[in-house]
Amino acid sequence: GEEMRRASLAAGVPTAILSRQCAGSLGRTLIVNLPGKPAAIRTCLDAVFPAVPYCIDLLGGPRLDGDPARVAVFRPAGK
Repeated sequence: GEEMRRASLAAGVPTAILSRQCAGSLGRTLIVNLPGKPAAIRTCLDAVFPAVPYCIDLLGGPRLDGDPARVAVFRPAGK
């Protein structure tokens, strides 16, 4: 949630500090709460997507790799 708020504030949305963006899991499902406007969704997903493949790894899902030209996927060293 903090990274999504930071990205929204940097994009010039002064009310982002009041938002409730968060993420969590239910069983093996990753749940990401996103804002309602398409531009805000893009801003928030761009901010957190590098961590999503590793989150899916931790939940026991398939390994996802990003296109390095579009996003640098985060994984701890040795993962």
